[in-house]
Amino acid sequence: MATAPIHIVNRSASFEYELLQQFEAGMVLTGSEIKSIRVGKVNISDAYCVFQSGKLVVRNLHISTYKEASYLNHEPLRDRILLLNKQELRKLEHRVKEKGLSIIPVKLAFNDRGFAKLHIALARGKKTHDKRDATKEKDVKREMARGEG
Repeated sequence: MATAPIHIVNRSASFEYELLQQFEAGMVLTGSEIKSIRVGKVNISDAYCVFQSGKLVVRNLHISTYKEASYLNHEPLRDRILLLNKQELRKLEHRVKEKGLSIIPVKLAFNDRGFAKLHIALARGKKTHDKRDATKEKDVKREMARGEG
């Protein structure tokens, strides 16, 4: 019996940020964290990524505790190391330091081999007027779809 694929999406990411480039990163997780992710008990809306002693770390990624786990349960808001190759890490670190860009999680999903992958994006924060333009554009598209449909 196949279960539905888990896709946890950060809906506010594309509204709050202009996404410039996306990467797919693995994560260093414990067993109880994987089980909680498979159940869908994850919140990535407040999460962000920073460099900490040469490693890319995701902070504020809330993975709820797994109820069936014993005393070996995990801390819900702990920092988790992201796994990227050296070239991608160097590129991201350079871009973040140089231009003042941010790295934010966009989506958490399982790949075809069953590994949890965090899709991250190099992003630039949108100004208020850019957000208004995006909202107006979305409303116009919605009205056009209603008129034709």
